[in-house]
This record gives sequence, structure tokens and C-alpha cells, in this order.
Amino acid sequence: MDKKMLKDILAAYGPSGREEKVSEVIKSYVAPYVDEVYNDALGNLIAHKKGTSGKKIMLSAHMDQIGLIAVAIDDNGFIRVANVGGVSPVVTLCREVAFENGVHGVVYCDTKDTAMKDATIPKLFVDIGASTKAEAEERISVGDVAVYVSNFVEMGEKAASGAMDNRVCCYAIAEALKELKSEHDIYAVFTVQEELGLRGAGAAAYAIEPDLNINMDVTSMGDIPECSMMEVKLGGGCTVKIMDSSIIVPPVVVEFMEKAAEEAGVKYQREVLRAGGTDTAAVQRTKKGILAGCISIPTRYLHSPVETVAYADVEEAIKLLRALCNKKELPHR
Repeated sequence: MDKKMLKDILAAYGPSGREEKVSEVIKSYVAPYVDEVYNDALGNLIAHKKGTSGKKIMLSAHMDQIGLIAVAIDDNGFIRVANVGGVSPVVTLCREVAFENGVHGVVYCDTKDTAMKDATIPKLFVDIGASTKAEAEERISVGDVAVYVSNFVEMGEKAASGAMDNRVCCYAIAEALKELKSEHDIYAVFTVQEELGLRGAGAAAYAIEPDLNINMDVTSMGDIPECSMMEVKLGGGCTVKIMDSSIIVPPVVVEFMEKAAEEAGVKYQREVLRAGGTDTAAVQRTKKGILAGCISIPTRYLHSPVETVAYADVEEAIKLLRALCNKKELPHR
């Protein structure tokens, strides 16, 4: 486990639509292990490792994170915000946030007519310490985006941080590239704007036209108190997705992934996610349709500053990625 690389990728600023900084961090780590690396028009980072088979595998993981965008500044210097992605008001209250230019603030809400537990996004504001609108406007402009400030918290064989969704999967792909020897062309794609509706992956897949896509994302689990029942737990291995609200993975792809996992001795779990979607769906619907599957990393407390993973599950995901890329025969209809 290259914890420095993981921490660097997690710490990089990169809300949806503002992924340039995290893209540069990931690029610095993957460039030595591929033949070319570039950004497309949307901002997707694409790392290409050439093969000889004539077949193309696309590995994908989104690099954007959720955030709060400034929509107005009042006369007292408080910044009204809207959500960028799935931001929970309850989770966001009383949190420290940071804008791209380094300005920090704290989030609170209107309390005159609303109890804090009933806060909504329009009730939230960011206090950056300004006393007037003019003072705030010297530091922040409408359209600037803030993200959670979070620590990297190690808890034995688990770790918590903001942006694990989905930077831990960006890390896994970058780590897999280090020792990857495949006869196929490998396109590692770190996508943009997934949190706003799977916007980047489809464009990348349209250009690449892969024979197979293996997406990576985090997933919920069923091993914390009073959560929804689900046969996924931290420490149980990475998952092979069967279905979520955006996709039913073709059985031929599920079979291919599970067989590769078993042959490589990878510890894995079958995943059926009740709600939520991934870039897998956007790729599947591209052009005439692309065979696509998904490896997920079980993660507690999603869309919070304390998203939690188990190191062992990340390692199993990396092993499975390599095993899939090394298969000579790819699935087909």
C-alpha cells in the first residue's frame, strides 16, 4: 500500500467541474508507467499503455468530489451556497470547508424558523470571517466551489478521509498500472463530473471504443448499526457488481470477472446496490453498446468527510484489476 500516493490523491482539490488539480496529481503518478497521458476536451485524464493484441480495455474511476458552490454573498459577508453533487445538509453543518484559492470557512444554517436537524441546502451559508459583502468579495466570487476539509484518519487496518469516493479507486488503478503487463491496449481513464450525472465517462468511451470497460467506484455496505440490509462488508474483499439503480451488468461480464478473481485467489463479494449509479452505466450506453463491469470498494459513511475503507479490500481490488487485464480472452456477446 503506497500510503503517500493515496494521501496525495485524497488531499488534492477537485470538485465536479474543477478537477484540474487532482488530475495533475494523478498524472504525476501514472505517467512513468504508460506510453502516453493526456486530457480530453471535458477534462478526463487518459493514460494509455500500448498492447499488441488489437483489443482495448478501458479502466475507469471518477476523480471528482462533491462540494458547495457560492451563489450569493449577503451584506454581512456570509456566502450562500448550492450543492455540487449529493451533499447532505446534516453532514455539512458545522464543517470546515476550503475553496480552491485556499480561503477556509465554516458552514452553518439559518435557525430563526428552522431547527438545525431540518436544515436544507438553501438554508446553509459559509462564514469566511468577513464582516461585509465587499470584504467577502475580495476573497471569494460567485461560482467558487468549496470542499470539505478532512484529515486522513488511520484506524488499524482501516482509514477514513473525505473524497475516498472516488479517489481510493483512482489510487487503485494507478497502483495497478505499476506492475501491469497485458497484451491488450489499456486505457486508464480518470473521469470528470460523475457526481453530477456520469458526465465524463461516456465521452471518453466514445473516443476510445473499448472492447471491455472495468469501472471502479465505492459502494455502500451492510455492516454498521441499523443500516439497510446488504451482503457487503468492510474487510470482506472488493466486490463484483451485479446491479445498481443505473445498470444490470451483463452476466457474461460478471462471469468473466468472477472467474478471473477465483483463478487469481482474489477475495471478493457479490454486490447488489439498492440505490445509486456509477460510470459503468454511461459507458455501457455509448455508441452501439459496450460490455462493462464494475469493481467496487466497500466504504462506510459515503458523501461525508469520514468515508472509511479497509486496506485489505483496496489490495484485493488492485489484484483483480491486474487479473482482468491479463486475461487473453475477453468476454463477448
